[in-house]
This record gives sequence, structure tokens and C-alpha cells, in this order.
Amino acid sequence: MDAAYISALFGLAGAIVGGLASFSTTWLTQSAQLRERRREVERNRREQLFDSFITEATRLYGDALSHEKDDVADLVLLYAIVGRMRLTTSRTVVEAAERVLDVIVDTYLAPNRTLHELRHLARDGGMNFLGEFGETCRADLQATTYGGR
Repeated sequence: MDAAYISALFGLAGAIVGGLASFSTTWLTQSAQLRERRREVERNRREQLFDSFITEATRLYGDALSHEKDDVADLVLLYAIVGRMRLTTSRTVVEAAERVLDVIVDTYLAPNRTLHELRHLARDGGMNFLGEFGETCRADLQATTYGGR
């Protein structure tokens, strides 16, 4: 074989290797960016879901403190939010949400509270019914952000 052919083959092989390296680097970069975008979208979706739950749970808890009810119509939206959580969040978040639901239902079933009783309840920390849920959500979001899920 002639030296010119050998040089041409090595040149061609070098071009192929360089092209493959460039292609693979671009592909890996795009893949990592796409993964990060998906993770951010998932995090935002969960944040909105948690925000909806907290807003509705707070509204219902406030209502439950001053109203006794046997009607579950007001709780339907909150149960629907928990159902959506079952699709996308960890089991610990769903369990914490179910405990919040239990507190709200128990509060509806209890006698109405007077303003004086509410003051004592707030001082004793009895109105912090979302604390565990918030901590569980924070852990779930951190796991999502840092790729633990």
C-alpha cells in the first residue's frame, strides 16, 4: 500500500473519531439539559399541588373550627388533591396529607370553638396541623431537585 493511502486512511479515521466525539458530547449535553428541565417541571408541578392542598386545607380547617357538619361536600376538593398526590408524590407525602384530612374531619365533628378557645388553641400550638405535611413536602421536593427520585 502506498504511503499516501495510509495517510489518507489515518486522516479519514481521525475525522470520523473527531466527528463521533463531537456528536457524543453534544448528545450527552442535550440529554443532561433535558433531564434537568424535566426535573424542574416535575418540581414545579409538585409545588403547585402542595400549595393547592395547603390553601384548601387551611380554608377548611378554619371553617371546621366554627362549624359542625356532617356534610362532606366541602371536603371533596381536598380529597381530589390527595388523589392527584398519589399519582406523583411519595407515599410519605400522601400519608401526611391523609393525617391532615383526619384532623380536619375530626375538627368538623367536634363542637364549635369560641374565640377564647381559639386563642388558647393557637397559643398551645394546636393550630399547627400542617407542620408535618410541610416538612414531608420539603423532603420530597429536595429529593426531586437533587435527583433522588
